[in-house]
Amino acid sequence: MKSFLNTLFFVLLASAAFAQYETVTKAKRPSIPGTFLVDLGVNRALNAGDTWKQGLWGSRTVNVYYQYPVRFGRSKFSFNPGVGLSMERWKFTNGAMLIDTVELVSFPNGAPAGTQVEQYNLLSPARVYGQLANKSMLVTNYLEMPLEFRFDTKPEDIARSFNVAIGGRVGLRLNSFSKVKYKDDGETVKIKEKRSFGLNDFRYGVYTRVGIGGFSWFAFYNLSEMFEKGKGPQGLGINTLTLGISVNGF
Repeated sequence: MKSFLNTLFFVLLASAAFAQYETVTKAKRPSIPGTFLVDLGVNRALNAGDTWKQGLWGSRTVNVYYQYPVRFGRSKFSFNPGVGLSMERWKFTNGAMLIDTVELVSFPNGAPAGTQVEQYNLLSPARVYGQLANKSMLVTNYLEMPLEFRFDTKPEDIARSFNVAIGGRVGLRLNSFSKVKYKDDGETVKIKEKRSFGLNDFRYGVYTRVGIGGFSWFAFYNLSEMFEKGKGPQGLGINTLTLGISVNGF
Protein backbone atom coordinates (compact mmCIF):
# COMPACT_ATOMS: atom_id res chain seq x y z
CA MET A 1 0.00 0.00 0.00
CA LYS A 2 2.80 2.36 0.90
CA SER A 3 4.53 1.61 -2.38
CA PHE A 4 1.30 2.33 -4.26
CA LEU A 5 0.88 5.69 -2.46
CA ASN A 6 4.48 6.65 -3.20
CA THR A 7 3.98 5.82 -6.89
CA LEU A 8 0.71 7.77 -7.04
CA PHE A 9 2.38 10.77 -5.36
CA PHE A 10 5.24 10.67 -7.85
CA VAL A 11 2.85 10.51 -10.85
CA LEU A 12 0.79 13.45 -9.54
CA LEU A 13 3.94 15.48 -8.90
CA ALA A 14 5.29 14.76 -12.37
CA SER A 15 1.93 15.64 -13.97
CA ALA A 16 1.79 18.95 -12.11
CA ALA A 17 5.35 19.79 -13.14
CA PHE A 18 4.64 18.94 -16.79
CA ALA A 19 1.44 21.01 -16.80
CA GLN A 20 3.33 23.98 -15.34
CA TYR A 21 6.09 23.59 -17.95
CA GLU A 22 3.54 23.39 -20.76
CA THR A 23 1.80 26.53 -19.50
CA VAL A 24 5.09 28.44 -19.36
CA THR A 25 6.05 27.18 -22.83
CA LYS A 26 2.74 28.27 -24.32
CA ALA A 27 3.02 31.65 -22.65
CA LYS A 28 6.48 32.20 -24.13
CA ARG A 29 5.56 30.99 -27.62
CA PRO A 30 5.57 33.99 -29.97
CA SER A 31 2.29 34.84 -31.68
CA ILE A 32 3.03 35.69 -35.30
CA PRO A 33 0.13 37.30 -37.17
CA GLY A 34 -0.64 36.06 -40.67
CA THR A 35 0.11 32.74 -42.34
CA PHE A 36 2.89 30.96 -44.19
CA LEU A 37 2.03 29.28 -47.47
CA VAL A 38 3.97 26.67 -49.43
CA ASP A 39 3.07 25.80 -53.05
CA LEU A 40 4.27 22.65 -54.79
CA GLY A 41 3.46 22.46 -58.49
CA VAL A 42 4.42 21.30 -61.98
CA ASN A 43 5.12 23.74 -64.83
CA ARG A 44 4.03 23.79 -68.43
CA ALA A 45 5.24 26.16 -71.15
CA LEU A 46 2.52 27.31 -73.57
CA ASN A 47 3.13 28.20 -77.23
CA ALA A 48 6.77 27.18 -76.80
CA GLY A 49 7.35 25.62 -80.22
CA ASP A 50 8.60 22.20 -81.26
CA THR A 51 12.12 22.64 -79.85
CA TRP A 52 10.87 23.04 -76.26
CA LYS A 53 10.64 19.48 -74.94
CA GLN A 54 10.41 19.33 -71.18
CA GLY A 55 10.19 16.61 -68.57
CA LEU A 56 7.01 16.52 -66.50
CA TRP A 57 8.14 15.98 -62.91
CA GLY A 58 11.49 17.67 -63.37
CA SER A 59 9.75 20.90 -64.41
CA ARG A 60 8.42 22.03 -61.05
CA THR A 61 7.80 25.03 -58.80
CA VAL A 62 8.22 25.62 -55.08
CA ASN A 63 6.74 28.85 -53.70
CA VAL A 64 7.14 30.07 -50.12
CA TYR A 65 4.99 33.05 -49.08
CA TYR A 66 4.01 35.00 -46.00
CA GLN A 67 0.52 36.51 -46.10
CA TYR A 68 -1.27 38.87 -43.75
CA PRO A 69 -5.09 38.58 -43.85
CA VAL A 70 -7.20 41.73 -43.61
CA ARG A 71 -10.75 40.76 -42.63
CA PHE A 72 -13.68 42.97 -43.65
CA GLY A 73 -15.44 43.22 -40.29
CA ARG A 74 -17.44 40.03 -39.65
CA SER A 75 -17.53 39.26 -43.34
CA LYS A 76 -16.43 35.90 -44.74
CA PHE A 77 -14.22 37.75 -47.22
CA SER A 78 -10.65 38.88 -46.63
CA PHE A 79 -7.84 40.60 -48.52
CA ASN A 80 -4.47 38.86 -48.24
CA PRO A 81 -1.32 40.72 -49.36
CA GLY A 82 1.96 38.88 -49.07
CA VAL A 83 5.59 38.49 -50.08
CA GLY A 84 7.78 35.51 -50.83
CA LEU A 85 9.95 33.50 -53.19
CA SER A 86 9.06 31.52 -56.30
CA MET A 87 11.62 28.91 -57.39
CA GLU A 88 11.02 27.33 -60.80
CA ARG A 89 12.76 24.45 -62.55
CA TRP A 90 12.50 23.59 -66.26
CA LYS A 91 13.97 20.20 -67.12
CA PHE A 92 14.69 19.67 -70.81
CA THR A 93 14.74 16.24 -72.39
CA ASN A 94 17.49 14.94 -74.71
CA GLY A 95 20.02 17.26 -73.09
CA ALA A 96 18.65 20.40 -74.79
CA MET A 97 20.33 23.70 -73.86
CA LEU A 98 19.57 27.37 -74.34
CA ILE A 99 22.26 28.61 -76.72
CA ASP A 100 22.88 32.29 -77.50
CA THR A 101 22.39 32.87 -81.24
CA VAL A 102 21.70 35.77 -83.59
CA GLU A 103 18.65 35.44 -85.85
CA LEU A 104 17.28 37.48 -88.74
CA VAL A 105 13.62 38.23 -88.01
CA SER A 106 10.74 40.51 -88.99
CA PHE A 107 8.48 41.64 -86.14
CA PRO A 108 4.74 42.14 -86.56
CA ASN A 109 5.15 45.70 -85.27
CA GLY A 110 6.72 46.78 -88.54
CA ALA A 111 10.43 46.11 -88.09
CA PRO A 112 11.96 45.36 -91.48
CA ALA A 113 12.93 41.87 -92.54
CA GLY A 114 16.57 41.17 -91.87
CA THR A 115 16.57 42.82 -88.45
CA GLN A 116 19.13 41.05 -86.27
CA VAL A 117 17.90 39.92 -82.84
CA GLU A 118 19.74 37.98 -80.17
CA GLN A 119 17.88 34.77 -79.34
CA TYR A 120 18.37 31.91 -76.92
CA ASN A 121 17.40 28.83 -78.89
CA LEU A 122 17.08 25.30 -77.57
CA LEU A 123 19.56 23.04 -79.30
CA SER A 124 19.35 19.28 -78.82
CA PRO A 125 21.42 17.31 -78.35
CA ALA A 126 23.78 20.00 -77.06
CA ARG A 127 27.52 19.63 -76.63
CA VAL A 128 29.58 20.83 -73.68
CA TYR A 129 33.32 20.91 -74.35
CA GLY A 130 32.69 18.44 -77.16
CA GLN A 131 30.66 16.07 -74.95
CA LEU A 132 26.94 15.36 -75.38
CA ALA A 133 24.83 16.66 -72.49
CA ASN A 134 22.52 13.97 -71.10
CA LYS A 135 20.68 16.14 -68.56
CA SER A 136 19.93 19.88 -68.59
CA MET A 137 17.73 22.29 -66.68
CA LEU A 138 16.84 26.00 -66.57
CA VAL A 139 16.35 27.49 -63.08
CA THR A 140 14.56 30.80 -62.44
CA ASN A 141 14.05 32.42 -59.02
CA TYR A 142 11.69 35.35 -58.36
CA LEU A 143 10.88 37.68 -55.50
CA GLU A 144 7.09 37.89 -55.60
CA MET A 145 4.14 39.71 -54.10
CA PRO A 146 0.83 37.82 -54.11
CA LEU A 147 -2.38 39.83 -53.65
CA GLU A 148 -5.58 37.83 -53.22
CA PHE A 149 -9.21 38.01 -52.16
CA ARG A 150 -10.36 34.98 -50.19
CA PHE A 151 -13.72 33.57 -49.10
CA ASP A 152 -13.99 31.31 -46.03
CA THR A 153 -17.17 29.52 -45.05
CA LYS A 154 -16.01 29.50 -41.39
CA PRO A 155 -13.71 32.46 -40.76
CA GLU A 156 -13.91 31.75 -37.02
CA ASP A 157 -12.50 28.24 -37.61
CA ILE A 158 -10.13 28.49 -40.58
CA ALA A 159 -8.70 25.01 -39.99
CA ARG A 160 -12.08 23.44 -40.91
CA SER A 161 -13.27 26.04 -43.40
CA PHE A 162 -13.87 25.58 -47.11
CA ASN A 163 -12.11 28.40 -48.94
CA VAL A 164 -11.80 29.89 -52.40
CA ALA A 165 -9.16 32.49 -53.32
CA ILE A 166 -8.48 34.48 -56.46
CA GLY A 167 -5.70 36.97 -56.97
CA GLY A 168 -2.60 38.05 -58.83
CA ARG A 169 1.15 37.93 -58.41
CA VAL A 170 3.89 40.29 -59.55
CA GLY A 171 7.49 39.16 -59.50
CA LEU A 172 11.06 40.36 -59.93
CA ARG A 173 13.64 37.93 -61.30
CA LEU A 174 16.41 37.51 -58.74
CA ASN A 175 18.60 35.17 -60.77
CA SER A 176 18.54 32.47 -63.41
CA PHE A 177 21.00 29.77 -64.39
CA SER A 178 21.33 26.56 -66.35
CA LYS A 179 22.50 23.23 -64.98
CA VAL A 180 24.04 20.71 -67.35
CA LYS A 181 25.26 17.19 -66.71
CA TYR A 182 27.41 15.12 -69.05
CA LYS A 183 29.97 12.33 -68.92
CA ASP A 184 33.66 12.74 -69.69
CA ASP A 185 35.76 9.54 -69.77
CA GLY A 186 33.12 7.80 -67.64
CA GLU A 187 33.08 10.58 -65.02
CA THR A 188 29.91 12.63 -64.42
CA VAL A 189 30.53 16.37 -64.80
CA LYS A 190 28.07 19.11 -63.74
CA ILE A 191 28.23 22.71 -64.98
CA LYS A 192 26.21 25.66 -63.70
CA GLU A 193 26.03 28.81 -65.84
CA LYS A 194 24.44 31.96 -64.41
CA ARG A 195 23.03 34.50 -66.92
CA SER A 196 19.78 36.18 -67.98
CA PHE A 197 19.07 33.94 -71.05
CA GLY A 198 16.88 36.75 -72.43
CA LEU A 199 14.31 36.24 -69.65
CA ASN A 200 12.03 39.09 -68.62
CA ASP A 201 13.10 40.74 -65.37
CA PHE A 202 9.48 41.35 -64.34
CA ARG A 203 6.46 39.10 -64.57
CA TYR A 204 2.80 39.14 -63.55
CA GLY A 205 -0.02 36.64 -63.59
CA VAL A 206 -3.28 35.46 -62.03
CA TYR A 207 -4.01 32.50 -59.80
CA THR A 208 -6.76 30.74 -57.90
CA ARG A 209 -6.91 28.30 -54.98
CA VAL A 210 -9.70 26.02 -53.76
CA GLY A 211 -9.45 23.90 -50.63
CA ILE A 212 -10.38 22.99 -47.08
CA GLY A 213 -8.44 24.17 -44.06
CA GLY A 214 -4.72 24.27 -44.67
CA PHE A 215 -4.80 22.21 -47.88
CA SER A 216 -5.85 23.42 -51.33
CA TRP A 217 -5.32 23.05 -55.07
CA PHE A 218 -3.96 26.01 -57.03
CA ALA A 219 -3.43 27.16 -60.61
CA PHE A 220 -1.20 30.04 -61.74
CA TYR A 221 -1.15 31.50 -65.26
CA ASN A 222 1.68 33.82 -66.21
CA LEU A 223 0.14 36.65 -68.27
CA SER A 224 3.52 38.16 -69.11
CA GLU A 225 5.84 36.43 -71.56
CA MET A 226 8.67 34.40 -70.08
CA PHE A 227 11.32 35.88 -72.41
CA GLU A 228 11.86 39.39 -73.72
CA LYS A 229 10.19 39.97 -77.05
CA GLY A 230 11.88 37.94 -79.78
CA LYS A 231 14.64 36.60 -77.49
CA GLY A 232 13.14 33.26 -76.51
CA PRO A 233 13.38 29.98 -78.43
CA GLN A 234 12.31 30.52 -82.06
CA GLY A 235 11.34 34.08 -81.09
CA LEU A 236 8.01 32.84 -79.70
CA GLY A 237 6.00 34.55 -76.96
CA ILE A 238 6.00 31.86 -74.26
CA ASN A 239 3.54 31.95 -71.35
CA THR A 240 3.58 29.48 -68.48
CA LEU A 241 1.03 27.54 -66.43
CA THR A 242 1.62 25.96 -63.01
CA LEU A 243 -0.74 23.48 -61.30
CA GLY A 244 -0.27 22.03 -57.85
CA ILE A 245 -1.12 21.93 -54.17
CA SER A 246 -0.83 24.52 -51.40
CA VAL A 247 -0.19 23.91 -47.71
CA ASN A 248 -1.15 26.74 -45.37
CA GLY A 249 0.36 26.95 -41.88
CA PHE A 250 -1.96 28.85 -39.56
